[in-house]
Amino acid sequence: MDLFALFISALLGIVFLMAILWLISIILHNASIVDLFWGFGFVIIASIYFLLTDGFASRKVIIMSLVAIWGLRLTIFLSWRNFGKPEDFRYQEFRKKFGEKRYWWFSFFQVFLLQGVLMWLISSPILGTMYFTESNNLNVFDYIAIIVWVIGFFFESVGDYQLAKFKANPENKGKVMKLGLWKYTRHPNYFGDAAIWWGFGFFSIASGCYLPFLGTLLMTFLLLRVSGVTMLERSLKIKKQGYKDYMRKTSAFIPWFPKK
Repeated sequence: MDLFALFISALLGIVFLMAILWLISIILHNASIVDLFWGFGFVIIASIYFLLTDGFASRKVIIMSLVAIWGLRLTIFLSWRNFGKPEDFRYQEFRKKFGEKRYWWFSFFQVFLLQGVLMWLISSPILGTMYFTESNNLNVFDYIAIIVWVIGFFFESVGDYQLAKFKANPENKGKVMKLGLWKYTRHPNYFGDAAIWWGFGFFSIASGCYLPFLGTLLMTFLLLRVSGVTMLERSLKIKKQGYKDYMRKTSAFIPWFPKK
């Protein structure tokens, strides 16, 4: 299968799965279930690339394994964190804005199809790695990719665990998390997520394909400017007492020592 046909096959597969998820959201009256599918969706896309490209070269097996570890951990964590909770406030606001009578179909385009297309575009480093890898030989970019991925996975998973443990203590209600990794970056989980995708981007470079790195840059842009840091801090500055002081002392994204 040629590169374009493979890319389109992944798009069709993810749109089909998003359509099913959208129908389930209508039944549950909860569009935020799309967030649970974000990590698992990339596992599906990577599996399509893996199965429809020839061979089982080491690089292909490594990136498939790392995508699966990252995606499944994220889906399991978000499912546990959101279990029994109402629809996320962002989607509730959308319902109010567009009205219940039309949001049920509008959500397909605004939420589910949009996220599906973003997954598809962001997955390009995985596509480049799978398609252009032909041998078992690894190079320096492969080892850089693994190191960057491990750093990212550490920050994302440990950051999520530390925040969940902090929130579980009733004495911390209303307080700002400043401990552990959160002492060095205000968003260790977002930084970790970005680092993971830079790892995937380096795998694509290792395979000799550079253009797919745009998927890594797109993910980083979304985490920094769209659905990640910018959106979250806009509300935290208002809701969390002491957060502005935390912002002055702590790095926004890349971990660094706090200012005195």
